[in-house]
Amino acid sequence: MKTETFRALGEPSRLRIVELLRNGPLSVGEIADTLAIRQPQVSKHLRVLAEAAIVAVEPIERRRIYHLEAEPFEEIGEWVDSFERLWSTRLDSLDAYLNSLAEKRNEDE
Repeated sequence: MKTETFRALGEPSRLRIVELLRNGPLSVGEIADTLAIRQPQVSKHLRVLAEAAIVAVEPIERRRIYHLEAEPFEEIGEWVDSFERLWSTRLDSLDAYLNSLAEKRNEDE
C-alpha cells in the first residue's frame, strides 16, 4: 500500500477530480469547468495525481485527456478487504456471545 496514494487523495479537490474521472476520461478544461476550479489549479492537482500514479494523461492534438489508473484502486480494495476479514471474525465472535446469552435466558425462563 503506497502512502502517496492516500496523500494525493487526501486533498478534497483532488478527491473530487478522481470522483469526476470515475465517469470517464476528461480534459483539463472539462474538469475545470465542471468543478468550477481555475485551470492552473486543476493542472497542479492532476500533476500530483499523476505522480502518485492515480491518473494518466493522453495527449490528443492540443488537449491533454486524463483517465484513472486501475492499480492504485485495486491496492486500496485489497487493503480494505483485509479489514473486512478482521471485522468478520469479530462479528462472528459477537454473534456467538449473543447467542449464548439468548440460550441462557431461555434456560432461565
